[in-house]
Amino acid sequence: MPIETTPGTGTKYHLIAFDAQGNERTDDPYGLMSDKILTALGEESVTDVFLLSHGWQGDTPSARSQYDKWIDATAQCTTDREAFARARPGFNAFTIGFHWPSLAWGDEELSGGSVSFAPGASPLEDLVNKYAARLSNTLAAREALRTIIASALSNIAPDSLPPEVRSAYLMLDSEASLGSRGEGADPGADREPFNPDRVYEATFDSVSFGWADLGGLLAPLRALTFWKMKDRAKAIGESAGYQLLCKIQQATHNNVHIHLMGHSFGCIVVSAALAGPKGTGELVRPVQSLALVQGALSLWSYCSAIPSAPGQAGFFHSIFSDGKVRGPVITTVSAKDTAVGRFYPIGAGARGDVQFAPGTLPKYGGVGSFGARGPGLDIVDLEMQPVNTAYQFAGGKIYNLESTRYICEGGGTSGAHSDIAKPEVAHAIWSAAL
Repeated sequence: MPIETTPGTGTKYHLIAFDAQGNERTDDPYGLMSDKILTALGEESVTDVFLLSHGWQGDTPSARSQYDKWIDATAQCTTDREAFARARPGFNAFTIGFHWPSLAWGDEELSGGSVSFAPGASPLEDLVNKYAARLSNTLAAREALRTIIASALSNIAPDSLPPEVRSAYLMLDSEASLGSRGEGADPGADREPFNPDRVYEATFDSVSFGWADLGGLLAPLRALTFWKMKDRAKAIGESAGYQLLCKIQQATHNNVHIHLMGHSFGCIVVSAALAGPKGTGELVRPVQSLALVQGALSLWSYCSAIPSAPGQAGFFHSIFSDGKVRGPVITTVSAKDTAVGRFYPIGAGARGDVQFAPGTLPKYGGVGSFGARGPGLDIVDLEMQPVNTAYQFAGGKIYNLESTRYICEGGGTSGAHSDIAKPEVAHAIWSAAL
């Protein structure tokens, strides 16, 4: 694909695409984008590289659309750009959008309780094909999907899961090869053993959770897909993300600052890229800043010891113990993000901590709801500031920015989860990078 240009400000950026296995796509008639990126970095007088990762955006057009909005929002922060230019003589930003296939909710099939299908396709087989591609394409998984989806298409809304649907869900969970090793495990396995009845019962109560529709009998299917995409984000970040980051560092001088930003599952991608395979990867040098926007990963991911798991550090703690970020780390937190705030603990199999006392922290909860928490971290809690108010960020600290005032628009099962292309969010990211 050619170099992208945003529609609002005409800002140029490179969009690099990978498949579900973390392989760079080779079907681009323009050649490998990684080669173009490395060549450009060697030829241009770049001062700062911004590497961005989206969350659940299933295809290249949807990823492009989100990157266009994000990058235009940052480009419109003229005061921040001017401050950067004063602080970094010859300031020249080089932006890379990292695309990986991720579909968490299946909203394109289940929006508003309706189901849409490919033209001419059997409704049942169309959905089986789509979810098999996301979870597992084995014969056993496909048969389990047929049982689940056929029951859902019959418009049955029972008080509890039918026995054959329950059994099918348990088979599908096994075929998806997702672990269940508790809150200290890697993304994709940091959950309780899958219990489709608990997920169904929790999401059935639409009054308590404020959701009009979670797909009925397909609600546990959404939970499985959510966790599978977390697992994919980790795997792709550890492989493709880490390798790309290392190549960027090798292609640039030490005075070139590198900044990472992720949204949703993209926070897992950039964290895994920093930590490297199994958290033991080595970087050429620390990156300058890290922004985790409405992170769909555990609030305990970065700490040295998880309170409810004695002796267990967060999966990405090496980012901090090994000093892989020179400057500040920021997170955004919004009470209007229902995807992370309400669905995350349900998907993890939480029992009593879906709703909990104010001021307490749950066993299972997302960064986008609570920020990064736990011992071994230098944490500062702040309100997200207007664009005309300066931050006083310092290196080595995590700033959890309460952002409900700005990340607040949206509906359905995701709420304000993707309401991030705001000048106030961009201002915070600029400030952390500077």
